[in-house]
Amino acid sequence: MLFGIAWDTSSGWAFAASILPILMIGMWVTIQATVLGFFIALVVGLVWAALKAAPLKIISWPAAVVTEFLRDTPLLIQLFFLYYVLPEFGITLPAFMTGALALGLQYSAYTSEVYRAGIEAVAKGQHEAARALNLSGGRTFTHIILPQAVPRIIPAMGNYLVSIMKDVPLLSVVTVLEMLNVARIIGDRTFNYIIPLSMVGGIYLIMTLVASTGVRFVDRALPKRGIPLK
Repeated sequence: MLFGIAWDTSSGWAFAASILPILMIGMWVTIQATVLGFFIALVVGLVWAALKAAPLKIISWPAAVVTEFLRDTPLLIQLFFLYYVLPEFGITLPAFMTGALALGLQYSAYTSEVYRAGIEAVAKGQHEAARALNLSGGRTFTHIILPQAVPRIIPAMGNYLVSIMKDVPLLSVVTVLEMLNVARIIGDRTFNYIIPLSMVGGIYLIMTLVASTGVRFVDRALPKRGIPLK
């Protein structure tokens, strides 16, 4: 029994039906971690991209060093650091928040490069036209450059969304009861691993297909052409 749910291992289908509710709870945790981690990656990645594009080296170099560190060190090490080392400095976060933060910070290094590529793909004439209209740098970035860059980077961002989803099982090392960890616990208690693990694999396949379909829909819906200046 786990979370008050009992199962009967005498029949494969009955066993699968009995563990499905608890796997759904794990799936919901997986979805939450994916969405929160992806949101952090999008926001922090944009900050990194803006800092690295700054003309002052004292701003751009530290940002480049941090993103390089995040990209070149394993997610598992970053996860352990946030969960076990930060409490030594008086910073203690819940396991779920620690996992989502680790995912977001790791992938913010990748999304920052995607933002950079999208921004550089915007025609230089857009910058010049904005300056001719006497628009500030901040308004040019948020109203002219970014709206044109974002539609170009949707497919790449979608790939990272799926990658974050598939990395969520790593959060089990800090006791987050995501879907794969739940399946492992079920296997440990029933000595039947093939059914719960197969179900998790199928659920992951469905989730990634749904996420990919959603990304393609958003990609087709957003215009790729330049927007006129007003």
